[in-house]
Amino acid sequence: MAEWIGIGKRARRCYGFDEIALVPGMVTINPNEVDPSFEIAGKRYKVPIMAAAMDGVVDVKFAVTMGKLGGIAVLNLEGIQTRYDNPDSVLEKIAKTTNNEATELVQSIYLKPIKEKLISKRIRQIKQNKVPAVVSCTPQNAIKFGKIAANNGADIFVVQSTVTTTRHISKEYKALDLHKFCRDMKIPVIVGNCVTYEITLELLETGICGILIGIGPGAACTTRGVLGIGVPQVTSTVDAGAARDYYFKRKGKYIPIITDGGMSIGGDICKAFACGADAVMIGSAFARAKEAPGRGYHWGMATSHANLPRGTRIYVGTSGTLKEILFGPAKVDDGSQNLMGALTTSMGSLGAKDIRSMHDVEIIIAPSIQTEGKIFQVYQRVGMGK
Repeated sequence: MAEWIGIGKRARRCYGFDEIALVPGMVTINPNEVDPSFEIAGKRYKVPIMAAAMDGVVDVKFAVTMGKLGGIAVLNLEGIQTRYDNPDSVLEKIAKTTNNEATELVQSIYLKPIKEKLISKRIRQIKQNKVPAVVSCTPQNAIKFGKIAANNGADIFVVQSTVTTTRHISKEYKALDLHKFCRDMKIPVIVGNCVTYEITLELLETGICGILIGIGPGAACTTRGVLGIGVPQVTSTVDAGAARDYYFKRKGKYIPIITDGGMSIGGDICKAFACGADAVMIGSAFARAKEAPGRGYHWGMATSHANLPRGTRIYVGTSGTLKEILFGPAKVDDGSQNLMGALTTSMGSLGAKDIRSMHDVEIIIAPSIQTEGKIFQVYQRVGMGK
């Protein structure tokens, strides 16, 4: 698979969503009769598109709305919602500042200490609406915040960092033992992020209920530019899916993989499932919802890093309600609304009756798929030409 890039050094070719296409099936199915739901931690959700734990995307109101629509929205326990009693005024400041001042402002806002009482409060606010409470934090706070989350009724706990492995080495601090953490936690645990077969396989051995795949593809993430690391999402999803399937054959336990980032329109989401995803996680598409707290702005998780920011604030605008973005009717022509309609229609055209069947569809390498015959769309900046 690898090619020589110089003396003694080889590199393999990897692929992103814009470079592939899905081949229609020999059988087609009525889109209204396919099943796009997915199961995680013993529960089934009708929407396999999760909202990322980003402060411009998910707050209590958004999580409740998403839950009532049949999906999952992950709340960041290290963000604005748990640092400020009145997060709206802080979010307003972020929305009104200039591009030149945005990163510095975000850094200063996130210096305020996290309040454990607010962690409990936010989780209870979500749960009192009878929807799933799924919350997230980084490994350094996982043990402390995990207990608080479990004690307040959270359904799933997410441990997320830029790069996650089971063998983190440090003399400065004690690394999180994922095996012990998952064993001690009273609620299911999702971990992320990773992009390779080997790491996926090792993480699946820790007792997790799901794994996030993707490093740096997000619209507001700058990790690939700042650190130079990452693997395009098509290749990373295929490799992670292969690890999941091998683990399932060996252990008889199926653990879903969640492709995280790099998707903003329906076609990308459909391709992610064809590559092997059981669910996807997106941020920017949901940041455009009227219910999103970012007021049309979206910023990366690591934008607030005090010494080396790996995210930026971007303007995505507000295009419609969360229900319209998920289920339509679509009012825009670029594929960013009615994502579930796009998924079920694609599944029907591919002859895939459910998400697991999507993993078997034929994929071709087709860089021209984005531009072939689209000269007027590109010239007029409409549809696929935006």
